[in-house]
Amino acid sequence: MELKKVALNDLHEKLGAKMVSFAGYNMPVRYSSDIEEHQTVRNGVGVFDVSHMGEFSIKGPKALDLIQRVTSNDASKLSPGKAQYSCLPNKEGGIVDDLLVYMLAENDYLLVVNASNIEKDWNWISQFNTEGAEMKNLSDGISLFAVQGPKAAEALQSLTSVDLQSMGYYTFVQGDFAGAKNVIISATGYTGAGGFELYLSNADAEMVWNKIFEAGKAFDIKPIGLGARDTLRLEKGFCLYGNDIDDTTSPLEAGLGWITKFTKDFTNSEALKKQKEAGVSRKLVGFELLERGIPRHDYELASPSGDIIGKVTSGTQSPTLGKGIGLGYVKTEFSAPDTEIAVIIRGKALKAKVVKVPFL
Repeated sequence: MELKKVALNDLHEKLGAKMVSFAGYNMPVRYSSDIEEHQTVRNGVGVFDVSHMGEFSIKGPKALDLIQRVTSNDASKLSPGKAQYSCLPNKEGGIVDDLLVYMLAENDYLLVVNASNIEKDWNWISQFNTEGAEMKNLSDGISLFAVQGPKAAEALQSLTSVDLQSMGYYTFVQGDFAGAKNVIISATGYTGAGGFELYLSNADAEMVWNKIFEAGKAFDIKPIGLGARDTLRLEKGFCLYGNDIDDTTSPLEAGLGWITKFTKDFTNSEALKKQKEAGVSRKLVGFELLERGIPRHDYELASPSGDIIGKVTSGTQSPTLGKGIGLGYVKTEFSAPDTEIAVIIRGKALKAKVVKVPFL
């Protein structure tokens, strides 16, 4: 199958990005080195092109009802200009996808879903749309840039009349940005370094990208690939769909009880409520290695006595902490912070301990 391309594909290739296949798209994984790009975002400002993400418009008097039925969080708490992290539970206790829900106006919502799940999510939500909410898949027409890092607000301020510094976490505004109209400027970062996401039309993508880099020159702004995105989100303990959560993991096991609201009925809410009352048998935890080594996806986790108690779902060498860190599911009795566990790396049990996330 031919890879899909984001609007700025050729520009990334010109910039010398190493391009890889990711979620069916040809995507920049790095421009220089993962560590350099990671540090740029942690300490300065960098720009990710994440236009592969999916966007669905849900409108009309039945829009909220549909969102409430398919998502675990309580979208009735949203007001225009607020966004919410949520997930789509399946009927078997797992997760179809995690997503963001934006309330643009009354009866007008935008759902932002993972690139690998666009078709799956569309089909899933559509089957519950029995009351006639107006659904549109906008994914192919929207570009999305994540400008992340402690210098992001300063670097972008000259491009908009919106006061970026005063924007709260998980809020957004629609306004002019870098000469483009109706841009959604959102403060919902996936790096934990502060910053903004910009949703705009593909037609404006190159102009806006170039203006961001002109305005950010004084702040040493750089393009950043998916490699650094993964290490940045992992240091903050953020889940990645397909690794840490999937169709077989319950939101309660994954530590997402805070987005699972039993004040309303939603897909599989009764079964999840029972699971909450009974307690889960495994939990997603953060851990750090106490010896030299890098934990990787699917490595086994063991108890100090050598019993297999779970497996790694995400792991890396943390560029900021200089040690191996990871997320993984373990039997609940091994999930308390400071519990000693081991990571099996090439047949050797390396000492590790459970830690609270975020790692930073």
